[in-house]
Amino acid sequence: MSKPKTYVGGQAVIEGVMMRGPEYIATAVRTPSGEIVVKKDPVRSIADRFPILKKPFIRGVISLYESLVYGMKSLSYSAQVSGEEEEQMNSVQIGLTMAFSMVLAIVVFLVIPTYGAKFIPGVAEDPMRLNIVEGVLRLVIFLLYIYGISLTKDIQRVFEYHGAEHQTIWTYEAGEDLTVENVQKHSRLHPRCGTNFLLIVMVVSIFVFAFLGWPNLLERIVSRIILMPVVAGVSYEMIRLAGRSSNPIVQTVIKPGLWLQLLTTRKPHPDQIEVAIRALEEARPVEVPEVTVEIISDTDKDTAEPLAGSQCSN
Repeated sequence: MSKPKTYVGGQAVIEGVMMRGPEYIATAVRTPSGEIVVKKDPVRSIADRFPILKKPFIRGVISLYESLVYGMKSLSYSAQVSGEEEEQMNSVQIGLTMAFSMVLAIVVFLVIPTYGAKFIPGVAEDPMRLNIVEGVLRLVIFLLYIYGISLTKDIQRVFEYHGAEHQTIWTYEAGEDLTVENVQKHSRLHPRCGTNFLLIVMVVSIFVFAFLGWPNLLERIVSRIILMPVVAGVSYEMIRLAGRSSNPIVQTVIKPGLWLQLLTTRKPHPDQIEVAIRALEEARPVEVPEVTVEIISDTDKDTAEPLAGSQCSN
């Protein structure tokens, strides 16, 4: 394989992996009988119809929304194929599940830290200090949540597929053949991981919300919901930069997100890597190989030796 020109993303699901390329989304799942089955769908992004949505800071919000939708669909499919559920969720059920999840996230990560910050001694007199303490509480709740779910057996199994997803993407980005042996050589930590993104969201929100006032509880919650697209847009650009830059400062900034992935990923088994490879093979873009054109003069036709300086790449 040659090094790809286009990145792919992914997500661990129940007994499988979902990979998203620029044209296709593929979800590969291992069934109870040991067979790997794949669901492949074309990518239909709203940003393709409205190019303005691909602009920096806007594209992050669109990407987050579409990732949630595609992720829920892939989770539903994997649950049905792996035997966890009898049938897939329909669009209404997916919408209701997403709505419930968003409400729960607002309660846990917005209402509780916003309400609880004023009870911290010594911060009630300064609105900026209150907002910073609120952000720190939100970050602590998030870290405790990640740690808590990482202790459950079922989630640990998903985290093994998460590791397989990362290692397979690293192999693809290195231009290596997608084999189990090659994949096993790579790290299970990746700078473009969703875990990294969520941690950056938590940190960026501290700075964005710090300069707001301290009105009543309802106004505080509404202001944070309204500004969340701003936080998501900034965080998305930071995660893109982290995935493309080798700048030592950038790499230092993303270190905490990589450390957090020590909780959200596990070393995968070879059979899990096979599933991740299958998903990536179905979703990855077709890279156009570089073609070398040799210009040969009439006098050189017999020897077929390229003349110096006559090669060009298309």
